[in-house]
Amino acid sequence: MPDANQQPLISVENLSIQFRTSEGLVTAVDNVSFDIQAGEVLGLVGESGSGKSVTAKALMLLNAENAVYGEHSRITVNTGADTIDVLSLQRPQDRMQIRGGLISMIFQEPMASFAPAMSVGSQMVEQLLLHTTMTKAEAREHSIDMLNRVGISDASKRFKQYAFEFSGGMRQRAMIAMALSTKPRLLIADEPTTALDVTIQAHVIDLMLDLVEEFKMGILFITHDLGVIAQTADRVAVMYLGNLLETGPVRPVIRTPSHPYTRGLLNALPRLDDLDAPLTPIPGDIPSPLERPGGCVFHTRCSQAIAGQCNSVAPAVVEVQPDHRVACVLRDPAGGRV
Repeated sequence: MPDANQQPLISVENLSIQFRTSEGLVTAVDNVSFDIQAGEVLGLVGESGSGKSVTAKALMLLNAENAVYGEHSRITVNTGADTIDVLSLQRPQDRMQIRGGLISMIFQEPMASFAPAMSVGSQMVEQLLLHTTMTKAEAREHSIDMLNRVGISDASKRFKQYAFEFSGGMRQRAMIAMALSTKPRLLIADEPTTALDVTIQAHVIDLMLDLVEEFKMGILFITHDLGVIAQTADRVAVMYLGNLLETGPVRPVIRTPSHPYTRGLLNALPRLDDLDAPLTPIPGDIPSPLERPGGCVFHTRCSQAIAGQCNSVAPAVVEVQPDHRVACVLRDPAGGRV
């Protein structure tokens, strides 16, 4: 578990991201703030199109060149010796210290990340030569050791193979090994278990939690599945259309959700104690970023929206329990109905 008295491993403050398009500036992330401590797993949850991946890519400056960061946006990484202002890194050589060095990322589909014409081992060695002072022989030995650590049998043989020769679960494990081989301070896991069957999914989640404990790193775990977050995260942040609607320790948020959107996500999950219970989907679709609603961004799909208020006034963030915050007029004594 993280030490709450320590300086955050990474601090995101007032992060706003727009993209230049032929139709003008499009807002993808709007005034988002969160911290991640060393040894902590923060779950970032929301439907597709909520801005989760755009937020994560911002931490490594991986968004497209047409991305525009807000004037007051700030991302600070604590290296242990000093701090780095990520958004101030302009030169490619400066960005190298965070891309694959201090921060690593694993993706939903590892086949999109492994080069098909290079062996898995060659790619692991290549990144170690870029980000560390290891010799080629040391990088090879370390890569094989990491493949062993993530449970890939006969790692010396697998080291020489190509990604297409691995099963889906093995590819995901190899990608985790590759991401962790540089010993990053922060691991970003973007939908890392979605493409896996349930058994392999459980193994990958257990592996990641073991590695958090071993390496004392932080994880930003991105998913649309609150069930996975319940097993994995220490804290959860619920995102919708680029806004954080609810944040807090995972158990209070899941047991007593305060935002109608969070409750909607939970009601859409199947219940093991009542398999005959009908699923209750959230009505409607997430709006296009080109047509962001005024006021609360969720009001167009919210059954509890207050006419004349939710569609016109952006809700304040209210602390409903210690470290449990929600942006909703239903929870704000000054916002009308509580």
